[in-house]
Amino acid sequence: MLALRALVLAATCVSACSRTRELPPCDASPALPVTPKDPAAAVIVAAGDIAECPGGRQEETAALVEQIGPDAVFTLGDTTYPDGTLDEFLDCYHPSWGKFRPITRAVVGNHEYHAPRAGPFFAYFCGGVGAPFEGRASFDIGAWHVVMLNSNCGGDLDVPASVPDDFGGCGPDSPQARWLKEDLAAHPSRCTLAMWHHPRFTSGEHGSADSMRHLWRVLQDAGADVILAGHAHLYERFAPMNAEGQIDVVRGMRGFVIGTGGKVPLHAVDEVHAGSEIRNIDTHGVLRLELRSEGYAWRFVPAAGGSFADEGEAACHD
Repeated sequence: MLALRALVLAATCVSACSRTRELPPCDASPALPVTPKDPAAAVIVAAGDIAECPGGRQEETAALVEQIGPDAVFTLGDTTYPDGTLDEFLDCYHPSWGKFRPITRAVVGNHEYHAPRAGPFFAYFCGGVGAPFEGRASFDIGAWHVVMLNSNCGGDLDVPASVPDDFGGCGPDSPQARWLKEDLAAHPSRCTLAMWHHPRFTSGEHGSADSMRHLWRVLQDAGADVILAGHAHLYERFAPMNAEGQIDVVRGMRGFVIGTGGKVPLHAVDEVHAGSEIRNIDTHGVLRLELRSEGYAWRFVPAAGGSFADEGEAACHD
């Protein structure tokens, strides 16, 4: 693991590093699977767009995570602002959400790629993000199978043009698409959750990520149930949707956008997207998900002073 982290950091420190700082040590054997306290009702907390120094609200949202006491924490990209540097991870993210690092499973966002190959991100999370520089992995938690994907494939101006080539992209013939099909075939779980950074559907000002259409279809065809994303700095919940953006209560997947982890300000709604059931643009907070053996329950937990609420439950696909 030490050699791995040295390799990852070396990719970020060519001539740009003016000083050396040590990362906090990893667990002896970091592993992607998470063992929940109650396998019949595993509790996870999810949010993206988290830490910004100065001025972010990451300490407030970290307090929510501590209060909930989840089995696992899912971070949905843009972990630090503005550039995903090692200093930002150590000075901004680590004192707040860093206390949950052993149980965190993280997907990579566009701001992490301001640092070459998102090196500090991959090094900081100690193997809890899958193979370095790919940003894809899967694991089980309770009765659920969870897939982590790299969504940095579209026209996002923050992402260098070489990045999709680094990990293979998101298209139908990409290594990521082939890996996803093989992974889902090897894990035919009743309940499946996928997470990445750029939302396939959102009413936020950045717009929906059409580049994730094919991977959404692969998941849909395999009977997946829930998709988590960040990037849009708001909270939004969708009805079950198919890859083409139509409500599909039979085979569609329910999407949550939780870009409310601490970055300020939150975004305005551009135009309400078809299928959007609820939105909030003025409350930071996290999503609490209870992953049950045959379904799930959700609840948005607002930061101190917030009053917005959203909760419900649904069954997984048969």
